[in-house]
Amino acid sequence: MLLPEKIRKAGISIHHDFVPGDLGRLIYIHGVQNFRDYGFNEIHEAYCARIAIDFLLTPQKGRSRAWIPKKNNQVVGSVLIVERPENQAQLRLLFVDDSVRGVGLGRWLVEESVRYSREARFDLIYLWTVTGLDRAIAVYQSLGFVKAEEKIIEDWGEKNIEIRYDLKLR
Repeated sequence: MLLPEKIRKAGISIHHDFVPGDLGRLIYIHGVQNFRDYGFNEIHEAYCARIAIDFLLTPQKGRSRAWIPKKNNQVVGSVLIVERPENQAQLRLLFVDDSVRGVGLGRWLVEESVRYSREARFDLIYLWTVTGLDRAIAVYQSLGFVKAEEKIIEDWGEKNIEIRYDLKLR
């Protein structure tokens, strides 16, 4: 795991374990920023919290892994790889705080999680996102993820189209 120079020069470091305060900070910035950027409500914030909590409370992580970027010892983003049945991995909670956007951190987090998933010998990595998250979708597609499924959800303050993207690794 080599961080690109632009990310290092921005003062960002990557951690794989949560420490006290990380969860609260991650959910706070995720909730506030996604409300501001996309209108996602408190239900979306709780949904994100549940994903992180489930990850933290799983006693045997197996091949699941977290990447927690920090700047000045404060969480500024995340991505999780969660081991799933049938030798699949799910990419979850990709997020970059707007205070550090523009240095390539989001792309690097996705690239690194895909690299790790290949190294961990998963057959497939998948993720769910929603229309309107254009920057993230562009990154996924540029790395070879393909649309596999769509469904309508109405949980986060407005109607959204949720999209599953898959990337075959083997």
